[in-house]
Amino acid sequence: MKGLIQRVSEASVKVNGEQIAAIDQGLLLLLGVERGDGDAQARELCRKILTYRVFPDSQGRMNLSLKDIAGSLLIVPQFTLAADTSSGTRPGFSLAAAPDVANDLFELFVAESRSVLGSGSVGCGMFGADMKVTLVNDGPVTFMLQTGAASKK
Repeated sequence: MKGLIQRVSEASVKVNGEQIAAIDQGLLLLLGVERGDGDAQARELCRKILTYRVFPDSQGRMNLSLKDIAGSLLIVPQFTLAADTSSGTRPGFSLAAAPDVANDLFELFVAESRSVLGSGSVGCGMFGADMKVTLVNDGPVTFMLQTGAASKK
């Protein structure tokens, strides 16, 4: 499972021109689910993202996590993160989880996040939808986090 996090001062997602979620200070997470991922990978990646220290402390060092600052999280499903880009000039998607599996793990990730941060601090995109994501990247600060077999390579 892959999570591309971006520290943001604000972010939002629209579907069909209608805003469905928005956050202020926090993290925008683009979440990719790969074949072989399961509940354990979703829970581990969630724990890692919520405790990953990317926010500045009083000395300006990245020592604070999303939990530490009581920030918000916007989770956007992003199947293209599971693309195989190792050859050619067109991505392959054979590494991506089946849509039903990916949706279940996306929903689990959202539920786990809400149980830690609170429902009001977690927004999410719509699985399978054509979304328009807007963000103000703070820093910019962007990291790719992984769990599962791919993270061991």
